[in-house]
Amino acid sequence: MSLLIRDEELSDRDEIRRLVTASFGGEEEAELIDRLRIEGASELSLVAVADGRLVGQALFSRIRAPFRALGLAPISVLPALQRSGIGSSLIRVGLARTAAAGWQVIFVVGDPAFYGRFGFDAALASGFPSPYAGPHFMAMSPIGRPPVTGGSVEYPDAFAALS
Repeated sequence: MSLLIRDEELSDRDEIRRLVTASFGGEEEAELIDRLRIEGASELSLVAVADGRLVGQALFSRIRAPFRALGLAPISVLPALQRSGIGSSLIRVGLARTAAAGWQVIFVVGDPAFYGRFGFDAALASGFPSPYAGPHFMAMSPIGRPPVTGGSVEYPDAFAALS
């Protein structure tokens, strides 16, 4: 399977909604993406295309922090293609793009074993109080080290609607 990772285009949005809904088994994450777009918090939305169809999507949103920070969420892959490397490809390309754009820290809430492979670490996030604090709240710095190791971090309001 040949995989192309590219920026989301306006014409992709209906297909992204179907993809995200199928990936998560419900519309909550698709609605999160819509709310992040409306809030103006969506910074980078990447899609994975295989054989001419959308098979994955990853969204990076701006986070209020004492430095340039983004949150990675959600990441979606068609259920039949999960665990095939598409999500990992989206993350790698996204992290390279955010580093090139000068973003200093990326936060994520997820499985430490999976996200640890990309440099995400709960210890790095531990100095930043958050409703998501704990072993699944992780950070990584594409510039090597964050400018500060503690302070307030606020996700966009759209995340508050998640159950």
